[in-house]
Amino acid sequence: MKELLFLCLFLSVFSVYSQKSPEKLIYHEIKTDGKGNLLPWYDNDPGKSYDHIVNSVWKFWDTMRTDLNGLPYHMNHQVWKKDHNDYRGIGGDQIAMALSSWRLLYAYTGDERILDNMKFMADYYLSHSLSGPECKWKDLPYPYNMLIYSGTYDGDMISGKGYTQPDKAGSFAAELIDIYKITGNNIYLEAAEKIANTLSSNMVSGDLGHSPLPFRVNALTGETGSMNKGTASEIVYSYTSNWTGTMKLYNQLIGFGKGDTALYHKSFETLLVWMKQYPLKTNKWGPFFEDVGSWSDTQINAVTFARYIMENPLYFENGNAYARQILDWVYKELGNPKWEKYGVAVVNEQTSYRVPGNSHTSRQGAAELLYASLTGDKISKERGIKQLNWATYTVNFDGENTYPNGETWMTDGYGDYIRHYLRAMATFPELAPASQNHLVSSSSVIRHISYSAEKIQYDTFDKQSVEILRLKVKPKLVMEGEEILIDTANPDEKECWNWKAMKEGGILRIVHHKNTRIIIQFVEKDQIIKR
Repeated sequence: MKELLFLCLFLSVFSVYSQKSPEKLIYHEIKTDGKGNLLPWYDNDPGKSYDHIVNSVWKFWDTMRTDLNGLPYHMNHQVWKKDHNDYRGIGGDQIAMALSSWRLLYAYTGDERILDNMKFMADYYLSHSLSGPECKWKDLPYPYNMLIYSGTYDGDMISGKGYTQPDKAGSFAAELIDIYKITGNNIYLEAAEKIANTLSSNMVSGDLGHSPLPFRVNALTGETGSMNKGTASEIVYSYTSNWTGTMKLYNQLIGFGKGDTALYHKSFETLLVWMKQYPLKTNKWGPFFEDVGSWSDTQINAVTFARYIMENPLYFENGNAYARQILDWVYKELGNPKWEKYGVAVVNEQTSYRVPGNSHTSRQGAAELLYASLTGDKISKERGIKQLNWATYTVNFDGENTYPNGETWMTDGYGDYIRHYLRAMATFPELAPASQNHLVSSSSVIRHISYSAEKIQYDTFDKQSVEILRLKVKPKLVMEGEEILIDTANPDEKECWNWKAMKEGGILRIVHHKNTRIIIQFVEKDQIIKR
């Protein structure tokens, strides 16, 4: 009898220890729900997890070590190394990506250090990167620091000194306009106008093998960058589809009535017509990244345009169908099946580097959520949340954000990462944490915002704007300047607010047309005055 009991005990213990331990994804053991679907690692609640990783990633960037030349590490390098400095310069879109994310993050947190970092990056890059007045492509930022610690950006990682990437110039200029809206400093607006002028003066109609502006070009001579020049394997950098930032730039300047608006309108139409006629039909999305010297179709180009289509329906008949077509192309061409057993569709970076990426999968997830909000597609919503859940696993406890292969990129892990979570919260505000107060979307640029227990106060660039906030409790009062807004669910009201209660807290929507200052009060007005 004792022998039988001992055998049963042994088999029981052996069974426990012989079970497979949970699979690990970079830093964290994978967590799943009762159906085996992937959950975020930090907390089962996506809102708590997304908030945690967004703040962790920002803190890592903000506290990154100072480099050998006195600049923050992220102003010199594209890859983070914990124990030593990487030998490569910055990523081609590194500054613009960070500006894009930080603008959204500032509205979400009210942290003034974020604005300080934005202004520092923009100021330094403008004063250390622009092509000279003697250049055919003048006033454009160079995307790369050829000498790592020079403090100067003067070329392209592949093509060399004097080469630039016009698509990155357009994206940077679009971000400069948003910084102008925040600060009111005309230097940013003037620099954006100069970039727009140069791009317009060099634009052509484009065809199947040439985009209206090249991917790489010698700023001085106008020669298109190439590899293996003069040989049968010559690769000419005459094509990319990364033009949504440039299209935004032109529309912003037209809206201001700033510069040659007729020329900007023509340039915008040239890009739009070409995008519709070629990439949208051929799925030839082309290169984006500065460190690739051969042809590659990139997920970032494809899905960024899919988002642009969904956000600008006036330019696209049956736009949602086109967006779905692009998203499905990504799964077919760049889908990574490794984590399908957890119900998540991870995507690879590009055709020449089929590696699953943190920013790429989170971008896909945010785009799926936008598609779901426009179409009511529940499958897309579930898919998008799982993709965002997967991408949380790339963030370590200290905020280091790493590819599954161990590379920590300043682009993919930071500027081109945070914005996808904030865009997801803007699309579905319930994905923001219920136990905190956050502004998650605005149709205008937020110039200033402060959060306190008594009130939230913010200023928009435009008087006419709509904001959405995820709040812990329903406000007592909402004011536009000195005017008290009415609480109503009538969507036709131009000056109002309405509240959608959730299981915990709720979602506040504010519509205003007369004033840029909004005050949301959580205590009665006379109580604030007494204090």
